[in-house]
Parts: sequence; C-alpha cells; structure tokens
Amino acid sequence: MSPLPNSHEHDLRRRILIVEDDYLVALQFENALTEAGYDVVDIASTAEEAVQIVPDYRPELVLMDVRLAGPRDGIQAAAEILDRFGIRSIFVSAFSDPATRARADRANPIAWLPKPVADRKLLNTVDSALRGIPSESNRS
Repeated sequence: MSPLPNSHEHDLRRRILIVEDDYLVALQFENALTEAGYDVVDIASTAEEAVQIVPDYRPELVLMDVRLAGPRDGIQAAAEILDRFGIRSIFVSAFSDPATRARADRANPIAWLPKPVADRKLLNTVDSALRGIPSESNRS
C-alpha cells in the first residue's frame, strides 16, 4: 500500500513489527493494527528473522511472541533487539509463568499480554506504549 502522491501521512504512521509464528494470530494482529492506523512494517516468524529485519524497517515497537519456531525464542530476540537497536517489545504469549516472566525481564518489556488477546486490549496496550516513545517526527 503506497502513500498517495504529495501525502506525508505514511511518514507519520507509527511503525510496528509483529513477531509471531502462528499465521492466523499474526494476521489478526496485523488487521487490528492496520485498521487502527498503524504501519505494520513486517511479520517475522522466527527470532533470527526478527533481528535481521529490524535495521531495514526501523520499527518503533515490536509485538513479540515468546514461543517461536527455531532455536531461539522471543525473549532472546527481544533482548537482542533492545541491546542492538534500543527498541522495546510488548510480549504476547500464552506462557506467563513466573520463570518465563523473570527470564523476560532482561528484555525490559513494555507490557505483557496473555493470549488469546482481544483486539481492543491489543490496541489499547500498543497505543499506551507508543505514547511513551517519541515518534520519528518529534525526534531531533
């Protein structure tokens, strides 16, 4: 979806990366976020893919599943994305036991959403998180 000619609206939309290995869940998140006016820059299904695409798309926020296909999980990916790029994550997971949450602390998550998550709760959490992150247009 390309911006209209002479339109700067696309530049002002907040950029979000979704990291989720369940295609239907990723689609639900993408639809909800897009309808709410966010720019979903991409959907990654593995930790490796997520870390690789961050520099190209420069999202302002990552929606991160904890359990991912592949050798690394979302907590490891979120910690690396925070360390290397300074971008924080919202964890979305069916797993929120104390051990998992304690391990996630090193990634300094903005929030933790238990699955299944309703669109309204997702959007409220993303909106609240982005209010604490200066937008590209407000950075000097």
